[in-house]
Amino acid sequence: MSRNICITAVEGQTGFLIAELLLKEGKFSRQISSLTGLALDPSAARAQELTELGGKVVHHQPGRERLMVKALKDIGCDTICLVPPAHRDKYDITMELANAAKKAGVSNVLLISSAGCDYADREKQPRLREFIDIESAVLASKGDSETPLGHSPCVIRAGFYAENLLLYSEQAKADGVLPLPIGESHKFAPVALGDVAHVAAHVLAGKGKHGFDDRHRGQMMIVTGPLLCAGKELAEAASRELAAKIEFENISESEAKRVIASQSESDESEKEYILEYYSLVREGKTNYIATTAFHDVTGAHPTEPNEFFKSYSTEFRPRKKTKH
Repeated sequence: MSRNICITAVEGQTGFLIAELLLKEGKFSRQISSLTGLALDPSAARAQELTELGGKVVHHQPGRERLMVKALKDIGCDTICLVPPAHRDKYDITMELANAAKKAGVSNVLLISSAGCDYADREKQPRLREFIDIESAVLASKGDSETPLGHSPCVIRAGFYAENLLLYSEQAKADGVLPLPIGESHKFAPVALGDVAHVAAHVLAGKGKHGFDDRHRGQMMIVTGPLLCAGKELAEAASRELAAKIEFENISESEAKRVIASQSESDESEKEYILEYYSLVREGKTNYIATTAFHDVTGAHPTEPNEFFKSYSTEFRPRKKTKH
């Protein structure tokens, strides 16, 4: 059974990491026939690296749906991983890709969505809420007998990526502070990006008589980190692993905007998404963990906060202040 996979937004962290796992790890690479990445910017470093790993990169030009349908047909794509891009037109671009996949006869679809989108308010958290609309559109194809798209669907709602904490690494290094606009008491469970990618790779490479493995097909998988943390507990986990004092500082949303703007080269919509997620934390809507899907799919245990800080210790460890 062939498995010709197409992954969107491969110049971004999420899409690239999923593609990298599929190409480099034997348990996945043996299960797939080909891998093609769609890139809004095919000259991006990650897109170039993907070709070096043995994947193919196709230029994704939004607004050219007909060309995308042809490209998907030409590569014989039977499985698509829809990773909404970090772009102000995320919704429109993802919807166009879903329609192109539908017209190209793609039967297996994995959507990378966002945990918390179901709790988001359309007025206060529009960037989060648009994931609900994307999910609805992708899953609606399941009931359409005229198209194979969604015949074998799966949705992964990924929690807040722990890697977003790297936005504050300069404050940690310079002042021993982790400044987050999440309030003093409410908690969330940041998830390592690699954990989400591992679940996605298992789903994309898994096979059953209807497409995806029957254990994955039709599943709504919520994947968060394994530990609920308030800001103080995150700072304590960092302190233990870095063997240095890191303190949590609850900052205002306006201060958070300033920090993110000064230290992130992310698209504006991605910054808005991060700030909206923080507002969900302040509203007490992220006080849960969801690790069952990760355990069931991978058979492993998700990354603990201390393990995350250990892997990024050089980015977070405070610089020793010199005495004058």
